[in-house]
Amino acid sequence: MPFNKSEYIWFNGEFVAWDDAKVHVLSHALHYGSSIFEGIRAYDTPKGPAVFRLKEHVRRLFESCKVYRMEIPFTPEEIEKAIVDTVAKNGLKGCYIRPLVFRGYEQLGVSPFGCPVEVIVAAWDWGKYLVGEADEAKGVRAGVSSWRRMAPDTFPAAVKAGGHYTNSQLLNMEAHEHGYDEAIALDVYGYVAEGSGENIFMVRDGELLTPQAGSILGGITRNAVLKIASELGYTTHEVQIAREHLYIADELFFCGTAAEITPIGSVDGLPVGNGLVGPITEAIRERFFDIATGKAPDVYGWLTHAS
Repeated sequence: MPFNKSEYIWFNGEFVAWDDAKVHVLSHALHYGSSIFEGIRAYDTPKGPAVFRLKEHVRRLFESCKVYRMEIPFTPEEIEKAIVDTVAKNGLKGCYIRPLVFRGYEQLGVSPFGCPVEVIVAAWDWGKYLVGEADEAKGVRAGVSSWRRMAPDTFPAAVKAGGHYTNSQLLNMEAHEHGYDEAIALDVYGYVAEGSGENIFMVRDGELLTPQAGSILGGITRNAVLKIASELGYTTHEVQIAREHLYIADELFFCGTAAEITPIGSVDGLPVGNGLVGPITEAIRERFFDIATGKAPDVYGWLTHAS
């Protein structure tokens, strides 16, 4: 999805012009996918731009780097400040934020040791990820992919690493080639896992079901949905979901930082419910945006103001 350039990128502790934020072509991350990143949104609120769940995102960034033995040369507090400052420096309101930690240029080979760990924070104006305003009433078209998510002992599914997203690219490309907006991946056992870059929720008989940990990224927006659903009085279950349950769901939706809360209107050409946004999806989505945009009190402490 195209985006608009901002003026500055935070690069290893300093702001540089967008077009000057460059790395060497022999950087380790470019060849071996040795990068860790986060996707974060800031929302335009009556009190100015506010970063959504900043501390949770930075915590996951550091935890992911720990798994891949990448020691970030900044503290969590410094990264949080860099994120807030990047939004402010670029004069942004609602925006998407991309912190990235990667192995840079020093030597080449599978082993990353010896390559410097570098950090950038970029932010830019980025709208709807999966669906435009005209399609929000009917949701996106999803298709179950022939590509599976990783087994639990192959890649660390809880880590948001750049190299993992080669799988996501295969899922996404296949979906688009088959005329869908997004893919739904199964895990190695044949149960529903997630989309190419989103978690998934199913509504059945007034209750919410979502795939349990194993082959999914434990999404921060997913966690927000679970909290909001409980607040609104809905029962939630983290369970194994078989493929056929997607076809008989009352409602389905994707969730994630980029996708936010995106209803799914059909799966493999079969309409979900009546093919329109369901009432539970709509209630959760409305509550989510009310908090994120400052229309409702931030009862969970999810917002960090950037101005």
